[in-house]
Amino acid sequence: MFQSFDAVASPETGAARLAILRGALAAEGLAGFIIPRADAHQGEYVAARDERLQWLTGFTGSAGFCVVLPDVAGVFIDGRYRVQVKGQVDLAQFTPVPWPEMSAGAWIKENLNAGVVGFDPWLHTADEIAALEIALEDTRVTLRSCGNIVDSVWSDQPIAPMGLAFVHPEALAGESSVAKRAKLAEGLRKAGQTSAVITLPDSLCWLLNIRGADVPRNPIVHGFAILYDDARVTVFADPAKFGAEVRAHLGAAVDLQPVAAFVAALRVLTGPVRVDRATAPLAVSHEMKDAGIEVAWGADPCRLPKACKNPAEIAATREAHLRDGAAMAEFLCWLDARAPEGGLTEIDVVTALEGFRRATNVLHDISFDTICGSGPNGAIMHYRVTEGSNRTVQQNELLLVDSGAQYVDGTTDITRTIAVGDPGHEARACYTRVLQGMIAISRVRFPKGLAGRDLDPLARYNLWLSGMDFDHGTGHGVGAFLSVHEGPQRISRVSDVPLEVGMILSNEPGYYREGAFGIRLENLIVVEPAPALAGADARVHLAFETLAFVPLDRRLILVDLLAPGERAWLDEYHAETRAKIGPRLSADALTWLIAATAPL
Repeated sequence: MFQSFDAVASPETGAARLAILRGALAAEGLAGFIIPRADAHQGEYVAARDERLQWLTGFTGSAGFCVVLPDVAGVFIDGRYRVQVKGQVDLAQFTPVPWPEMSAGAWIKENLNAGVVGFDPWLHTADEIAALEIALEDTRVTLRSCGNIVDSVWSDQPIAPMGLAFVHPEALAGESSVAKRAKLAEGLRKAGQTSAVITLPDSLCWLLNIRGADVPRNPIVHGFAILYDDARVTVFADPAKFGAEVRAHLGAAVDLQPVAAFVAALRVLTGPVRVDRATAPLAVSHEMKDAGIEVAWGADPCRLPKACKNPAEIAATREAHLRDGAAMAEFLCWLDARAPEGGLTEIDVVTALEGFRRATNVLHDISFDTICGSGPNGAIMHYRVTEGSNRTVQQNELLLVDSGAQYVDGTTDITRTIAVGDPGHEARACYTRVLQGMIAISRVRFPKGLAGRDLDPLARYNLWLSGMDFDHGTGHGVGAFLSVHEGPQRISRVSDVPLEVGMILSNEPGYYREGAFGIRLENLIVVEPAPALAGADARVHLAFETLAFVPLDRRLILVDLLAPGERAWLDEYHAETRAKIGPRLSADALTWLIAATAPL
């Protein structure tokens, strides 16, 4: 249910903690230190123990970092968090820095003439540090790999998580762990590599067909692994997380070792060993190189197979979305009846929505903390309501609700923006342009080989025509009862990963007007072969199947702005929504659904 995060997100603690950290840096002979959001597994969602950025600054976003120098401390945030950060950090102590427009290297050059900047090699990838080293080449600033200075001054740092691992059924995984390991081992042999180091927890869970509870909202196990070219695997995690059933499932070819044994195991490998320079901690390659072991840079062998869901995973995810769509419809029916009465708060909305999902009796967890922003709070892209920020939903404004669920058969993520009363013509015009972007991605067919960056402009075209845009990607990858944000697939300006059949992504354009309202619409989609067309040439085309079926608010649509094809798509989507989730609804919700999905 709802949790308050006021205590950890308070800007009042920033000055004292920053002073303590600077004192520790001076004692170590350091002029600065880099504090990332990441943990040793480079996960977007981290355990309480690894919330170093939040502990120091108060900023709770899922991406960003802080560079602390003697006279200035920069908090680097992307476009999603530029409103949020202003209310979460002490602006007298921390300076928000627009990132990636301003890189860490360029900023350090501007703010530090000379000195040593420290970093924890377990919290940064080889790519990150290489980029910094290049940026600082012509300066008197140097980088030093060192222990974590934040940990040394964080007196009440939580302990490492100890969630229990559990088996993910093969019927839902669609392939046995033995088969997965054999395929990837064959790939290593063909590449002339003896082993691969796996540091991403969702890769570990996918490979072994297990799930865990080490990070809130994400069913993952914290651990490292080495996959050998004979399909054996050594897992480095706390053995207490693995009960008898999981150990039996893993079998004799999977060896469990404590995390403390990981470094020693790295140092006795026979190369070449595959390491992903984009996701593995820099410490991994440093330890191996120090031991004279050849490092073969290459992608995590699990990432692409994990991203390309098999038919069983897609079928299970479809069912999860129908169940979740019915829960969402029950919620929206309740909201339409309750909101006009007045007095409804954002926390009330969050609590009610989770209640409808729990009423399915198969909810494992929500997939992230629900974003529920009314009026101006909707303009904070990743707003997370607290007891302090909790706002009453007002009449004649927009309410943005971005939420999701973890079911054992699939992960969901859906956003709807809802009219409460009459929000006005301008809000409707903006909503309709966002809707047009969502429809464009839903309808597109494209030649195989295109990447997310090639499709991203389609979601923005109608906004651009009106001089508008949004400062986040159009879509992120999504796991199968795994992380709600999954790489490497994305629909964004910076993604050069070709989209492939089976990849699940979000389709979520938006528009945000600071101090007024926010709009985002999101469905999950999966890449599929495009239907054959008469007269088409021989090249292979792909398309998207929409997985989520929840009504879009017809009260916010300016129908005259829609092209005939857009209107046809929306009417067809609503008809399919009515057919798919209608039989799953209560009588009141079904009556509401029929009206909400009526043709335009």
